[in-house]
Amino acid sequence: MNCLLSFESPQLEKIHSGKVRDSIRIDDDTRMIVVTDRLSAFDNVLETPIPHKGAVLNGISNWWFEQTKDIVDSHYLKQVDPNVTLVKEAEPIRVEMIVRGYITGSLWRGYAKGQRNFCGVELPDGLTKNQAFAEPILTPTTKEDNDRPISPEDIAKEGWTTAELYQQMAEVSMKLFKRGTAVLAEKGIILVDTKYEFGLLNGELILIDEIHTPDSSRFWEADDYAKDAEGAKENSKEFVRQWMIENKVDGAYPTTLTDEIRDGASKIYCDMHERITGTAINLNDNTPAKQRITSNLNAAGLIADGYILIVMGSASDKAHCEAIKEKMDGYDIPVILRVISAHKNGERLVQLAQVVNNSVEPGVVIAVAGRSNGLGGALAANLSVPVINCPPFKHEGDMMVNINSSLVMPSKTPASTVVDKGNAALSALRSLNIPRIREKMTANIAKMKADLFKADQEMMNTPERKKRIGF
Repeated sequence: MNCLLSFESPQLEKIHSGKVRDSIRIDDDTRMIVVTDRLSAFDNVLETPIPHKGAVLNGISNWWFEQTKDIVDSHYLKQVDPNVTLVKEAEPIRVEMIVRGYITGSLWRGYAKGQRNFCGVELPDGLTKNQAFAEPILTPTTKEDNDRPISPEDIAKEGWTTAELYQQMAEVSMKLFKRGTAVLAEKGIILVDTKYEFGLLNGELILIDEIHTPDSSRFWEADDYAKDAEGAKENSKEFVRQWMIENKVDGAYPTTLTDEIRDGASKIYCDMHERITGTAINLNDNTPAKQRITSNLNAAGLIADGYILIVMGSASDKAHCEAIKEKMDGYDIPVILRVISAHKNGERLVQLAQVVNNSVEPGVVIAVAGRSNGLGGALAANLSVPVINCPPFKHEGDMMVNINSSLVMPSKTPASTVVDKGNAALSALRSLNIPRIREKMTANIAKMKADLFKADQEMMNTPERKKRIGF
């Protein structure tokens, strides 16, 4: 399946990886949000991704941010890819504002067991499943590893935010819910319940994260609800949650979905995108998501179309690495220097592999380690990109004694060795196999041949040679 499971790029700093979204720092004022196809339910991320889900969530949220900016400003700046949006950097308020228009889901399950107080809201006896409240209610939760229901009084008491700011969040949440309810009603959709998240930017409250999506909201078909309130068709993530509830194994929720449930969820997400925004999700499944994202981020000037990572075993090898880097000037490829010793802090290689092996853009690694070169082999064994050894030999004797540790690699450890720094740089650039670099290499080769031909002609046309051959 052509799904986006995560976002990694050695060119950018990842701030945070949430259940569904990866946050990337662009600068002090701007963050990049990558909405993946991961799906979370019951505070766990499932092993099965949902095709197109990230693009759906991103597209719907950005549509709603525009539709509700008269109520509250949001962090939204610009969408640069179906899965990627640039947003303003804000200070998040660690409270989720959950607005409910109907008694259903976890609220109904608690009510059916006799619970009447929910986050400080007292519900009357006699309610039935899926019944509408006279007015929507607010049941906030803390935003932690495991979200916790909390009353407004305890929010202020525990220091999650001030009572005044909570009141402002509550008022804005109700306005957003009213707007969402009205807009969706015209499309035959009931907004059952939803969550909002807020942040502070220059002291002002703004809307962050997502709004009125199938992940953050529960939707019903209005026609179905009118015919059978308790059997209303679910058009949200609750479709998956209900299946998980019905398919527990030894009391535990399943972590993988069947193909039928996965595809059914994908259809729900895509259909809701079209119904809400009026536009269909139109992604070319023949183009890998990472390739498309690289192209779009490159066009937006956020990353280059590839990178070269030079990993040295010791900071004492920096001059050697800088010399290799200098040979790549003029190719517009970022060259990133790192210091990791295979012998002394090899555990860092696992972290490096996580980034390199999952990076959206192509990359090449040059390993710089001399005596007993364990670094090149360790990198080649753990990375899925080309690895080139370029040992920092001090002299010919050093090379003769230590070259074997770079030349001889264990099986399934495909590291090549290039002693000359210039050739190592060229090998790395060519290994990226990027069309614009190939074009430049081809032009350089043609120039080299032309220069050699010119030099040969000059040699042949010297006065001495002409005299010898009788010209």
